[in-house]
Amino acid sequence: MTEARVPAVDKRRAILEAAIRVFARQGYHATRVSDIADEAGVAYGLVYHYFRSKEAVMTELFTERWSLLLAASDALYERDIPAREKLDGIAGFIIDSYKHDPELMKVIIIEVTRAANSFGATHLPEIRRAYDVVAKIVADGQREGLYRAEVDPDFVAMWFYGAIEQLLSGWVFGLMPATDEEFDRARVMVVETLCLGLERRGPG
Repeated sequence: MTEARVPAVDKRRAILEAAIRVFARQGYHATRVSDIADEAGVAYGLVYHYFRSKEAVMTELFTERWSLLLAASDALYERDIPAREKLDGIAGFIIDSYKHDPELMKVIIIEVTRAANSFGATHLPEIRRAYDVVAKIVADGQREGLYRAEVDPDFVAMWFYGAIEQLLSGWVFGLMPATDEEFDRARVMVVETLCLGLERRGPG
């Protein structure tokens, strides 16, 4: 009786999952392809069968997760709900992503979004797309008279993502308690602080 063959898609996924663990533990630059192969329990050459380089592995990990964020953001933008709920939905999606896969989010934060002069530089268009959705939400709120007209929507988008990145960094480096209650509280504080700052002031 012959041994059942492991489907190629499973081997590919095993390599990606192993890469997440190794990148999170050692850092992208200190990781070798052989480290990923050892972690996945596969031959060295098999990694190159599916991915042409270590960078290709990282690119796929980032693209998979970021495409989900973009899809969720676009769906929220199209919904007929208040701007505050749209921003809350985006913040919630990102924080939930960290809750469910903290190692992957650690890799994306440290090796992509913070690496604007190296690996992250090649992904600036995708990163910018996420910022643009937030900017459009703010601009719509300005046209509806909800938000102050003098505030630059692009600046608000950078503030929004910068604040969330700092929260995630706090959890990644163990600077803040990582509990469901803290995740929810942080999300609410970011959105409330942002929206209160955007709201139009009455006379006096």
